[in-house]
Amino acid sequence: MGEYLTVYSSIARADCDERAFMLSAVAIASVVAFDGEHYLLGVASDDAAAAGVQLDRYASELRAVTPLLAAATPPPVQLHAHAWVGCLVYVLVLLGVALAAGQGLWHVDDFNRGALDAALVRGGQWWRAWTALTLHLDAGHLVANLGGGAWFGYLAARQLGVGTAWFLIVTGAAAANLFDAGLGPVSYQSVGASTAVFTALGLMAAHSWRTGLNLPRSTARRWAPLVAGVVLLGLLGTGEGTDIVAHVLGFAMGCVLGALAAQRNLARFLARVPQWLGGVLALGSLAVAWACALQG
Repeated sequence: MGEYLTVYSSIARADCDERAFMLSAVAIASVVAFDGEHYLLGVASDDAAAAGVQLDRYASELRAVTPLLAAATPPPVQLHAHAWVGCLVYVLVLLGVALAAGQGLWHVDDFNRGALDAALVRGGQWWRAWTALTLHLDAGHLVANLGGGAWFGYLAARQLGVGTAWFLIVTGAAAANLFDAGLGPVSYQSVGASTAVFTALGLMAAHSWRTGLNLPRSTARRWAPLVAGVVLLGLLGTGEGTDIVAHVLGFAMGCVLGALAAQRNLARFLARVPQWLGGVLALGSLAVAWACALQG
């Protein structure tokens, strides 16, 4: 480099340029050259000692700042594979129950045995909170819940894993039905998976909100998932003729479970639970509920 002494080298030009800029701030002139393999940062021989001191100080500052930058960088979002499996099982369950009801594969009164009836639930028939999730009044009712449940369930399963997500969705929706039956009018009756649809929405929204709450983001970005969930609840769950209370309860229960599932200790526990086990528990709870209903 002629009369210049090399005080730093790197395979990246940006590294040399960065240090050249730093040296210029303390009135040390420098040049950057390329020797065919590395970029070289050179200074006049009279400035070499001072440049070395400044470069050492700069390196020390970088070592101190790097861990802080790493801690401030949001961790990559871990998305789970095979989320579509839960959606497929969800669709098959709802279609299977609809086929059984429509083709006369069970007795006429079996539909009524599975419907959510507040008076009967209060009388001890708890299983109706689960069985009612699988029953629908007509094709339009069924199709709407197939689409909404599959989509929100898919997104929730991507976040939490297919088994964990669907176990929480089924359990949360059934709990919402129990609250609905226990706190509402004694004459209240209902069927449909829409409660589960909004439980999935709440689960996804609250889990996203809670996992990002402590990240270095603006307040708007941190709260965006929960706000978006509430907006979707308002758009999709409060139309004319819909069971608004059931939808709100399902969403609220999903939010509670989603926020809990994002807590560090519980998240670690759930990560150790096999996804297949969560799926078995979700299906098993529905199977047990229907067994109780059909024995009555």
